[in-house]
Amino acid sequence: MKNRRDFLRNTFGVGAGLAAAPRLFGVPQESGAGIDMKHMGHPAQRSSSRIVSVETPDVPQLEWRMDGDVKEFHLTAEPVKQEIFPGRIVDLWGYNGSAPGPTIQVNQGDRVRIIVDNHLPEATSMHWHGFEIPTEMDGAPGSSQDPIPPGGRFVYEFTLHQEGTYFYHSHMAMQEMMGMIGAFIMHPEEPYKPRTDKDFAIIMQEYAILPNIKVPNSMNMEFNWLTFNGKAGPATTPLIVRHGERVRIRLINLGMDHHPIHLHGHQFVITGTEGGRQPQSTWGPGNTVLVGVAQSRDVEFVAKNPGDWMLHCHLPHHMMNQMSSMVGPMSRRNGVPAGLDMERGMGMLRQGSATSEENGPSLGRGLGVGSTAEQTVSNSPLKAGSPMKNQDMPDMQQHGMQMGKPDVSKDANSVPGFPQDAFMEGPMMAMDQMVDKPENFGLRPGWSGFMAGMMTFVRVLPPDKYDHIMELRKKQEGNKPMKMDMPGMEHKHE
Repeated sequence: MKNRRDFLRNTFGVGAGLAAAPRLFGVPQESGAGIDMKHMGHPAQRSSSRIVSVETPDVPQLEWRMDGDVKEFHLTAEPVKQEIFPGRIVDLWGYNGSAPGPTIQVNQGDRVRIIVDNHLPEATSMHWHGFEIPTEMDGAPGSSQDPIPPGGRFVYEFTLHQEGTYFYHSHMAMQEMMGMIGAFIMHPEEPYKPRTDKDFAIIMQEYAILPNIKVPNSMNMEFNWLTFNGKAGPATTPLIVRHGERVRIRLINLGMDHHPIHLHGHQFVITGTEGGRQPQSTWGPGNTVLVGVAQSRDVEFVAKNPGDWMLHCHLPHHMMNQMSSMVGPMSRRNGVPAGLDMERGMGMLRQGSATSEENGPSLGRGLGVGSTAEQTVSNSPLKAGSPMKNQDMPDMQQHGMQMGKPDVSKDANSVPGFPQDAFMEGPMMAMDQMVDKPENFGLRPGWSGFMAGMMTFVRVLPPDKYDHIMELRKKQEGNKPMKMDMPGMEHKHE
């Protein structure tokens, strides 16, 4: 009898965590609310009785159950293997098998209980970023609680009176750099005005992972893998919206760098921060928002301009993958020196000047004999027209990498500065098939060759294309085979 009772309680509790539950997203939404900025006016309010659930592409939602009047969640801090890019599986730390961890959604006024189990090899703690809760629940190790030991558990419980875009994360600094963060959305008791039709969350992270290595160096500040929701472009999943819908995007940053996030094709207003909703009198038009470390920013806009619009960090290095300190002809040779002896590694030259050819950059970061790699590593094609020989991502051509002749001039190798560190832009680097998913249906052939790092799309689609992608997504979620003989499945752009 007890097992049956627990099953029913868990079943209804999990179900309550979905959009169908009347208490998850608060009271009925008022429609027809306007905005006093002419360029942001919503063209057509659609009837809806509830606040829209937040979608976090590529990140799961955290299920919960009711225990009396308390919403109970369960988080496990643990090592995870994350495929951040096709063929690039790295060892991170996260929650419930994901980095970032699953998204938590609650209502303003809810009482919640979060059970945190520590499956890491060291102590951890959980901080609820920006929460106004009792100090013993704050998760600051050594001041508000003892760290959770390996194999240990801590139960956090508090009542939420705030609303907005918040997040949770380990309060061990290097654990943060290993991926330990998740979104925590508090839906308001009184729905925001004007209402939105789509609501997305994006978490920005960055890692320093050298070629042939799978573990981030949490001390290194030369980040070469930049991610949205745990994926680096072109593996990121586009945000799909219907033409005319009002859209909210919640941007969350917990890393070492600030990120100026730019949206093509639309102007938006900043409507919220990590402290909650901003007064409408502070809203102003823009298309780039700086999301600082430990901050969140909510931006809203009306998707009135049809097309496939890039959304990306505008720092050039953050629009690259697999960066390493190579530049110029040396990155196009076979047998590039992989390491330096200790003296030159410390900056003490044996011969020549600091700018002489024999003292050029090398691939290694270690010192001494052990710094020399056993295999040649390059992030560039070794010669025009040949497949990329990258030991870090083997067999990519056989699995869908569209390797072709690079679009460069005949004398490209004689031009100073060519190729740059990340020669990874262009049709030769396209991998459309490797990142194929319903949300990518209809993009131009070769689109993936120009997407890297913190980059994704906001796809503003007419009703027929929108509905088609939703149908393809539904079939995928139901484990049904997708019909590849449909017109347009060859990724034609219209």
